[in-house]
Amino acid sequence: MSSSTLALLLILFGTLCSFFYLFRSRNRHKNVRKTPPGPFPLPIIGNLHMIGKLPHQALHHLAERYGPIMSVMLGHVPTIVVSSPEAAELFLKTHDAVFAGRPKLQTSEYLTYGPKGVVFSEYGPYWRTVRKWFSLHLVSASRVESFAPVRKQEVASLVESVRKAAEGGKTVDLSRQVGKVIEVIMSRVIFGRSMDDQIDFKPLIEEVMNIAGAFNLSDFVPFLAPLDLQGLARRVKRASKDLHEFFDKIIDQHEQQGTKHKEQKPYTDFVDVMVSLLDTPMNPKDKEQSSIIDRRNIKAIMVDMVAASFDTTTTAIEWTLSELVRHPRVMLGLQQELDRVVGRNRMVEESDLQKLTYLDMIIKESFRLHPVAPFLIPHESTEDITVDGYFIPNKSRIIVNTWSMGRDHKVWSDDAEEFLPERFEDNKIDFGGHDFRLIPFGAGRRGCPGMQLGLTTMRLIIAQLFHCFDWELPDGMLPNELDMTEKFGLSLPRANHLFAKPTYRLVG
Repeated sequence: MSSSTLALLLILFGTLCSFFYLFRSRNRHKNVRKTPPGPFPLPIIGNLHMIGKLPHQALHHLAERYGPIMSVMLGHVPTIVVSSPEAAELFLKTHDAVFAGRPKLQTSEYLTYGPKGVVFSEYGPYWRTVRKWFSLHLVSASRVESFAPVRKQEVASLVESVRKAAEGGKTVDLSRQVGKVIEVIMSRVIFGRSMDDQIDFKPLIEEVMNIAGAFNLSDFVPFLAPLDLQGLARRVKRASKDLHEFFDKIIDQHEQQGTKHKEQKPYTDFVDVMVSLLDTPMNPKDKEQSSIIDRRNIKAIMVDMVAASFDTTTTAIEWTLSELVRHPRVMLGLQQELDRVVGRNRMVEESDLQKLTYLDMIIKESFRLHPVAPFLIPHESTEDITVDGYFIPNKSRIIVNTWSMGRDHKVWSDDAEEFLPERFEDNKIDFGGHDFRLIPFGAGRRGCPGMQLGLTTMRLIIAQLFHCFDWELPDGMLPNELDMTEKFGLSLPRANHLFAKPTYRLVG
């Protein structure tokens, strides 16, 4: 039987099953259980045809019609789309334990050995253990502080590079420059080294991010998975193999270097920490030693850390820089704060960051309009439950549309589409997931444990670039002419690079 014939038979079979499921489901639950409103699904694909190239925007417009708790079918997967702070609080706080699950995705099965990492491990004893271990050993406040010399050195190199461009009257590709400095900082923090030209690491990471961010038909229509119609399974297998081989080399190097080499370094990188704990229990109190740290644990966590730091931090900085060069008034206000706190005779130090309240407001406003992960990481219900009068069945996927929440006129008033950092003045909204109007790092049990590491790097780079330089758009471009098109993936970066022309502004 040819592959095309097999595909046709599978589609016909799926169509019959879908019609049968819809008919039975509608009759069984008619006038019995109230489910969230939403658009009518088609056989097999459900509402996938309505998603488009920018799913966060498509679902935002659907939610304007159907409400902040909306039901859609992504293939065969029942999905609840949450689009308001009040609804998000119900799912991520009030009923947090029920919605702390993660869906099984094809990419995670290969990249992180299924449940071995932090991000996509199933909610339960193993996740609680690895999450605690991760927070204690890798992203604690003291660990983040220990990397300050790395950040200082690499950001100083960034400033020097931009200064040379300014002296030559050149335009700077800020997207490329920021991406490069983030790659070097996080490579040194995670691996203990920066990537050289002999290691083709960046294209590999870009491939992993592209695959992970794709709407994989195999995840939503499982009976089509053997056909791999999008070719994603082949790509993720190849990328996963290359990535794990690279990580094995890094682990081997750290094991061979030994304790003496570690003592010579000014800081302990993440792989140093993880290798030192190889073959030990994740939980020292676990008498049965059910979770022993092995190479698969280490490599899975390394995948999580790379995915959560390389692209996302770059994207967050990129959008903030874009808004600042589009709004000279806000840029001037930030520079006035920097001059008042730091002065023009030296560069910004990390100890200055906590005093930069306007910078903090700017970053909050940037996250509101440009959340790095517009859907966060998808959640999954672990049992049947009723939320706000709506029945949510077990194994439902939960998508929290933070992009839509940031544009909710009921929350942010009629100027919700405008970039106004002052809206965060004299309020207690923070990044920690306590106020559901702004949750760029998630909330509840599944909130991002590496938040502080990312924020510290982000604050320092933005502060340094606007303290050391004035910026204007190239070739006489007006602020309202700057392209702000988005590109959907695992994160939500600019579709096109940001270019701007710097002028050095410090004394001496």
